[in-house]
Amino acid sequence: MNEQEKDVEPVSIVMIEDDPGHARLIERNIRRAGVNNEIIPLASGTAALEYLLGADGSGEVSRQRHLLVLLDLNLPDMSGIDILQKIKANPHVKRSPVVVLTTTDDQREIQRCYDLGCNVYITKPVSYEGFASAIRQLGLFFTVIKVPENP
Repeated sequence: MNEQEKDVEPVSIVMIEDDPGHARLIERNIRRAGVNNEIIPLASGTAALEYLLGADGSGEVSRQRHLLVLLDLNLPDMSGIDILQKIKANPHVKRSPVVVLTTTDDQREIQRCYDLGCNVYITKPVSYEGFASAIRQLGLFFTVIKVPENP
């Protein structure tokens, strides 16, 4: 392990998925792909926004976190689109990669997610090989984009 690798914080995967069966399947396939990062399961938009942006909504709580967000669009309490907009509008979490993972394959919805800043849009049922590859590549985002503290 070189010095630069020691400085890199591990990426936590925030999984926003209300269906427990889907959540287990997603986690199992992430593990099967050899990704051992922490997975934080959140079953509602409210819980997700509180985790990502904090109780005060400022996002300050995530300022030092390295996050990758898996986002279902169809949640019981709010739209995943609303969550995506809030993530990308917040200065502390807007650079976190977002993978939309949903049953919706409407082309307008897909385009809207990309326009709002999602990195990858995957329709369920997914090709888990492609899914795992996307997760690994987005995780590398944090090791490649490393800003030195003192240039």
